[in-house]
Amino acid sequence: MGALDGLQPKSVFHFFEEISRIPHGSGNVGRISDYLKEFAKKRALFCVQDSVGNIVIVREAAPDYEEEAPFILQAHMDMVAVAAQGYDIDMKKEPLRLKVEDGKVYAEGTSLGGDDGIGMAYCLALLDAEDLSMPRLEVILTVDEETGMDGAKALDLSMLRGTRMINLDQEEEGVFTTSCAGGARVEVDIPLTKEQSPEQGMERLTVKVGGLLGGHSGVEIDKGRGNANWLLGALLCGLSLRYDIRLVSMQGGLADNAIPKEAEAEILIREADREEILSFLEEDEKKRKEEFRETDPGFKVGKLFHNGIVSGTCYTKASTANALACICKLPNGIIAMSPDVEGLVETSLNLGVMWLREEKLHLQYAVRSSVDQARENLCRHMQELPAGRGALVTVKNAYPGWAYRKDSPLREKMVRVYERMYGKPPVLEAIHAGLECGILAGKIPDLDCVSIGPDLENVHTAQERMSIASVERVWEFLVEVLTIRDK
Repeated sequence: MGALDGLQPKSVFHFFEEISRIPHGSGNVGRISDYLKEFAKKRALFCVQDSVGNIVIVREAAPDYEEEAPFILQAHMDMVAVAAQGYDIDMKKEPLRLKVEDGKVYAEGTSLGGDDGIGMAYCLALLDAEDLSMPRLEVILTVDEETGMDGAKALDLSMLRGTRMINLDQEEEGVFTTSCAGGARVEVDIPLTKEQSPEQGMERLTVKVGGLLGGHSGVEIDKGRGNANWLLGALLCGLSLRYDIRLVSMQGGLADNAIPKEAEAEILIREADREEILSFLEEDEKKRKEEFRETDPGFKVGKLFHNGIVSGTCYTKASTANALACICKLPNGIIAMSPDVEGLVETSLNLGVMWLREEKLHLQYAVRSSVDQARENLCRHMQELPAGRGALVTVKNAYPGWAYRKDSPLREKMVRVYERMYGKPPVLEAIHAGLECGILAGKIPDLDCVSIGPDLENVHTAQERMSIASVERVWEFLVEVLTIRDK
């Protein structure tokens, strides 16, 4: 018996549970892609699986809908696979452990993958619905959306006929997304020099920044939440300006598009500076707690001294200071707000991943902007700023934004249906997060697109939740849009 048995709509939750049994974190999508191909084969549906794993499935129009224009439905098959600290699960091999509580679905100890597992589940339920007569459905399911939209970039869509698309990667019911930011990944590699750890006069200290809420770097970047990677870098940079410290290790964050909740570093300090350094850390923690009292009330700085003889290797004082200065000098967070849409972030970046290995500190940023030129300018700035400190900066996976379309018959139809069903208009919004619509619009001439979805909370975190009632309402709305005839 499945954890979601009895939930409505039955078919949607059935496929969501099947999807959840197959590990499908970004970069680990081979099995889910093969599952989708087999799904189509069993139903004798036209299907293409390309070399990177993207899937296109077509369900032909019912006889009484052959004169209607086709619909394209689109979702992505990868999820941000995040486990709570200390939770014992291998998300590359084990299924999600689904639970139901207080009208919501969640995964025990991990992210749920509602982004975009529920979008896939809607698509499969529609393709499988023998009791529904609809126009031709052309379903696009892409790989690795969360790590740069490489799947969408590689897609060949020459087999499609449709020019109107419903993207199912929204996270708030009743909100229709009509445009989004473009983005890129910026990777910064800062060289460090190793040396033997001094045998006397120094001790090991682990410093950990934690207790932050984190979140999606497109959706929550405007909430003022702390970035653990940047905060740890700034804290240690402050120490390096005052005391002799040497990095031993440093890491934080799991994905460039997730605001990191915690980060830690091991450093060497002089025994004689111990009390002053403790006082500095406590004072910095006090100031940050005040700064984040509303957005991250759980913020804390952990400190752990290690007893015993210091041995092994560390990084030199000079290269430690240089690497930490790079973190502080590079921008992070909101760069500019939109002059046209009140409350919309125009340009931002997020230091999502940080690790120190061998002789390199690696920083990975998600850059976003609704203005392509602004995105390119910020990426150039990122390339130029640390160059004098010996850093190598690489820009990867750039993708365009999705511009608002003034004339949109699809949007007008969806608004009419929504108002009739719910007695109120939907919210039409532009978002700072990235969607694949911009890339697909470059492949499908005159694409008319709207993005919708059910209520999801805390996506990309182990606290992710999905509203059962919202999933059902969005299903009913989606079916109505697909089956009502065009006027």
